[in-house]
Amino acid sequence: MLQSGYNPGQQFATAHRSTLQHMGTGKAYMPWQNNEDGDGSDGKGGGRRSPWGGSAGSSGGPGNQGKSGQGDGPRNPWGEPPRPRGNDDRGRGSGTPDFDEFIRRSQERLRGLGGGQGGGSGGGSGRSSGMPDIPWGLVAGGLALVLIATTSAYRVDAGERAVITRFGQYNSTSGPGFHLKLPAPIDQVTKVKFEDIRTDLIGATDGDAENLMITGDGNVINIAYAVRWRVNNAENFLFQIANPEATVRDATESAMREIVARSTLNNAIGPERAAIAEQVRERVQEILDSYGSGVLIQGVDINKADPPAAVDEAFKDVSAAQQDAQQFLNQARAYAQQVQAQAAGATAAFDKVYEQYRLAPEVTRKRMYLETMENVLGKVDTTIIEAPGVQAYLPLPEVQRRAAANREAQEAQK
Repeated sequence: MLQSGYNPGQQFATAHRSTLQHMGTGKAYMPWQNNEDGDGSDGKGGGRRSPWGGSAGSSGGPGNQGKSGQGDGPRNPWGEPPRPRGNDDRGRGSGTPDFDEFIRRSQERLRGLGGGQGGGSGGGSGRSSGMPDIPWGLVAGGLALVLIATTSAYRVDAGERAVITRFGQYNSTSGPGFHLKLPAPIDQVTKVKFEDIRTDLIGATDGDAENLMITGDGNVINIAYAVRWRVNNAENFLFQIANPEATVRDATESAMREIVARSTLNNAIGPERAAIAEQVRERVQEILDSYGSGVLIQGVDINKADPPAAVDEAFKDVSAAQQDAQQFLNQARAYAQQVQAQAAGATAAFDKVYEQYRLAPEVTRKRMYLETMENVLGKVDTTIIEAPGVQAYLPLPEVQRRAAANREAQEAQK
């Protein structure tokens, strides 16, 4: 608010006259300065006045010291004197804290943490109250040395490879042993199990889960198999493909479906199972090499190759009938070979007898007669001989039994 009784037109006229009177003195006066009140040298605060009616000085005299906000102090268009800046405002219940004072105190605390002595605006030491004088520089240096010592050396075990990346980019690969590198986070080490054989099972050998595939003759087969692989290039294994394990499984399943689609059902579940597994291994290795995966396929094993469960019983019946038919065929072939061998032997024996008969017909004829009679008479109990001077009935078996009984009795007496 403006002071009561204040007339701007009269004030401007008075200032203009004062300016004309003091042009030769070298002093500059503003139009709102009340030159009639003097220059304020008498200590009564009558010097410069603002256009809002207050004194332009910070205090007019002894009577105005320490009375901020009174009518005689500097005033603004809203009728309130400016508040003094300094340490007196901190801790008061009203008003905002001085931002400059907050920055100054924060700088003093930081200088205190660094171990130095900071000079405050009041000439104080600048050390944060309650904080010990800790050599933070030495502590930070020690921590840096520990970090360098613990991250600059690494050890690679047998069967492993260590891939070194520098700022995230591949740098080198190291084998088993103790090695040095740049400290973290410049160099990072990633270890890979290089010689471990990993096995992935695809399909189930038991249970209701089925892995169905279509054969070349249009049949369906339920197949379960396993793929064995290991890493042969550590950097390619880490950086060429995002998920090597899943890639190996997908490539193996794709190759298996491709090879099974070229085979018949009987071959897939029977004699060509090993050949199919070898073809799948070669095809999987070819696919992974085209990716640059760094994986070596050790082998593919077919653990199960059966028809689907819905037709498994009928298929087993058909298989049993086929096995029986094959068994009968094998028996017939064996009997034929036996008869042929006997016939060949009889033919060879007849040829030998015929050669002897051609050399001595009478002797050969008589020998053949005697051999034939021996074979015939040796199987009968009664023998009838018609010859002069010989008993017509000769009980040869009874004679033989008596002779055998006599021999046993003689042996018992001995």
